Amino acid sequence: MKPAPFDYVAPATRQEALEALAVAPDGTRVLAGGQSLVLEMNQRAARPRRLVDINNIADFDRLEVDRAEEDGGWLRVGALVRHRAFEQPVESGPLGRLLARTAHFIAHPPVRCRGTLLGSLAYAHPTGEWPTLAVTLGAELVLASVDGTRTLDAESFLIGPFTTALRPGELLEEARFPLLRPTTGTAFVELRRTAASFAHLSAATALSVEDGIVVDVRLGMAGIAPQPVRARDAEHRLVGRPPTDSLIAEAATAAAAGVTDPPPDPHSGSAYRRHAATVLAERALLKARQDISEDMERP
Repeated sequence: MKPAPFDYVAPATRQEALEALAVAPDGTRVLAGGQSLVLEMNQRAARPRRLVDINNIADFDRLEVDRAEEDGGWLRVGALVRHRAFEQPVESGPLGRLLARTAHFIAHPPVRCRGTLLGSLAYAHPTGEWPTLAVTLGAELVLASVDGTRTLDAESFLIGPFTTALRPGELLEEARFPLLRPTTGTAFVELRRTAASFAHLSAATALSVEDGIVVDVRLGMAGIAPQPVRARDAEHRLVGRPPTDSLIAEAATAAAAGVTDPPPDPHSGSAYRRHAATVLAERALLKARQDISEDMERP
């Protein structure tokens, strides 16, 4: 099939893009990578009346580290930064390693060359890699329109499957990922049917250990709820204690304990998904702990 008829606009500046989005906000979609949108348009699952192509806007490809002293710093990602940019660490610390590990789970090379991180966030697939990581790390998202900008944390932005807090006429302009402590180990693990398919379940973690004690931990899960979630009960069990095998196993069990009704899946029942979530959470935490040891051995 071919797309339904639509108007096409290719603005050259940020302001032109925002003005174009404001013309017919309810029927307008943004084209960045187009890896999901174009497919849905060809299938006529999506029928935008107006398409705003932002690929000509140079400022939207920014990818930079902002080391603000008051908050530890951020990695700032613009709306046109492709998945491929993260295949190698874009930052020398733990965050750069985690982003690189996550990027390799995304589809296959042609998709990574064209698709964008912010496009993935706006698409809001319930087990998408970047949404899962954004929730895990507490990323901040900047939404812009002709009326100004507003900032939301990733958990507030991702409302449900394929549903976000984007308002008509708004553009997801930037994502800000907090830089991680140097003593942080990271991991991202998935359960999926094929190398290029979306995950059934996934877990991401950033585990910070100092003097043998967990001082901070982030554990995010996808596939156990309508959108990615933080396993805060598991995190609370770990902080202030040494990350032993038994404690990690206890925390992993807690991560899946609150999953009373996982989303339906034709390939697995609720009991299996709860068990698999426990296994993935434990695997992610163990990998993160190992990553700390390996980082200490790096020159």
